[in-house]
Amino acid sequence: MDQLEIFKALSNKTRLDILNWLKEPETSFPGQEAFGFKHGVCVGQIQQKAGLTQSTVSEYLSILQRAGLVKSTRVGQWTYYQRNEEAFKALSELVQSKI
Repeated sequence: MDQLEIFKALSNKTRLDILNWLKEPETSFPGQEAFGFKHGVCVGQIQQKAGLTQSTVSEYLSILQRAGLVKSTRVGQWTYYQRNEEAFKALSELVQSKI
């Protein structure tokens, strides 16, 4: 776990929002319910909720992925994202050990 990359990724409010939305995708992205959440949330849904350009959202998701906080799955032409809960568990343990 690259601690510096993680804390850089967490230093942006929109990236924090994305992580919070992905924590409960069924609640945060009701428009995707018809397709399910097996692979995560479609990047288009995240972009729509964030109200930002596709390139900005893609950059934010890349930063989160490089930090290990999200995982992506490609299905056809669509990319889906979900939180990497193992990374959050490790981050929680790291923070608790430093207090």
